[in-house]
Amino acid sequence: MIIVGEKINTSRKAIAEAVGKKDAAAIQAVARAQADAGAQYIDVNAGTFLEQEKVLLPWLVETVQEAVDAPLCLDSPAPEALKEAMAVHKGRPLINSISLEKDRYDALLPVVAENPCKVVALCMAQAAMPTTADERIAVGAELIEKLTSAGMALEDIFVDPLVQPVSVDVRMGPAVLAAIAGIAERFPGVGTICGLSNISFGLPARRLINRHFLGLALAHGLSAAICDPTDAELMSALAAVNMMLGRDEYCAEFIDAYEKGLFSKHA
Repeated sequence: MIIVGEKINTSRKAIAEAVGKKDAAAIQAVARAQADAGAQYIDVNAGTFLEQEKVLLPWLVETVQEAVDAPLCLDSPAPEALKEAMAVHKGRPLINSISLEKDRYDALLPVVAENPCKVVALCMAQAAMPTTADERIAVGAELIEKLTSAGMALEDIFVDPLVQPVSVDVRMGPAVLAAIAGIAERFPGVGTICGLSNISFGLPARRLINRHFLGLALAHGLSAAICDPTDAELMSALAAVNMMLGRDEYCAEFIDAYEKGLFSKHA
């Protein structure tokens, strides 16, 4: 299970202030906390700085990678900002995200096809947001076909079925879970990923909801999540569910995480 640390995003006030001031120490502290908590990728997003993103996204890449030895998830729909960020990135980044929306697809395909990277393929077409599992699977399948035809390897593609809040429509949870299972079954080798906290938007006790949804998604075949790795209860649940699904040989990862003190004190 791949964890992408979500916290370096300028939609968060403290991060926007730090990026605006180019406060490297503050950004690096957030990056280290996520890596220490178990994130394998660190998400970086400077999207609220529309006019400065081309400069600030590569600054974030260099700043974060000075502090942590991990690849980054470059979160932007802007091809020029992505090109600048990829030019200074160490290793292969995860690009978030391409979709079937024509303008976005046409702009981003050359970026992801011509540079060593992994990519998030968002189940969004030109029409409205998907509502059913079948709609998500159909869009995901078309994206997989297009990306592989452009030369991308199956194992470099992570399909995002678009988690939408259950506060808006309680059918969204089952639809996403069925889409994850359907994509995993039809396309062995392709990853699935989601923005975990979207499920709980607008509701109280969001961390509780996120934790249980992660367990359900894992059981349906989810292979990566964009989430908060510093939520110790979430990470405790992840380790326990992963073990109980038979994905942790000899329970070694569970025991190792426990001995490192990564679990919630309530675990």
